Amino acid sequence: MPGIRPCMRNAEYELPKNVSPMYLSEIWVYPVKSLAGQRVTQCRAGWAGLEYDRQWMITGKNGIFLTQRALPQMALIQAGVTSEGLLLSECGNAENHLLVPFLSAAGIVRQVKVWDDWVTSRSEGQQADHWLSERLGRAVSLVRMQENLSKRSFSVPDYPQGALSFADDFPYHLVSQSSIDDLNTRLDDSVSVRRFRPNFVIAGALPYADDHWFRFRMGDAAFAAPSRCDRCVMVNVDPATGEKGKQPLKSLASYRREDRKIHFGQNLIATAEGVVREGDILTVTANRSLDKSADH
Repeated sequence: MPGIRPCMRNAEYELPKNVSPMYLSEIWVYPVKSLAGQRVTQCRAGWAGLEYDRQWMITGKNGIFLTQRALPQMALIQAGVTSEGLLLSECGNAENHLLVPFLSAAGIVRQVKVWDDWVTSRSEGQQADHWLSERLGRAVSLVRMQENLSKRSFSVPDYPQGALSFADDFPYHLVSQSSIDDLNTRLDDSVSVRRFRPNFVIAGALPYADDHWFRFRMGDAAFAAPSRCDRCVMVNVDPATGEKGKQPLKSLASYRREDRKIHFGQNLIATAEGVVREGDILTVTANRSLDKSADH
């Protein structure tokens, strides 16, 4: 394919000469933390993540965040962004939906907790709370991060401290489709990429090649991968049914466990902002060592 720059090679990891270029095959935005995401064909990649990614969150009445770890049925609610606001709908039943307008002034500013961080947010009002509470079977609240007031951030050695949304630890997450394909050869029932809730899905790479990537470019943006992603029981939630099983975490533990952690995919930060599009070529600009000091 003329005009495409080959991936960087070094002694640690060298692509065979006949491997096709690696490219961005899917982009996913998750407007509400732990709800089903929205696939898009292009999106702006900023310092704090993709536009609108994890800008909303569901909490209990005590203000503490909720995820599929405790409420796997959250997987059955779709969250998307339209020109008018946040659109919530039941997966498989789009007619049962609720639009939360961007300019809604219904809520009050409140402090909510995500992991160890208390974050300034704004309630999205009683209508949204009631709609979600009915579907989740308990009293919950929907809040939106107040970016100009929130002090939540991530810290990575050798890079400036950056703003963080309601995401767990890092602004971005990447998985390779070939790694998922390899995992599926070890399972009785295959799983889809949606189990892993990535922002970016990469095609054309060898299985687990992303373990070696440290810095790379896609489209107009550039990224660094400070650590591999530690997996938890959330990958055992079937996004089609909202039911929690034992796979694929059990199989991943048999060959992707290191120092009591199960790694699959990469955590990312942006090193240059820009628009990314499905089909963008991924160009590796630096690989990393996989010794224990490689993951922070």
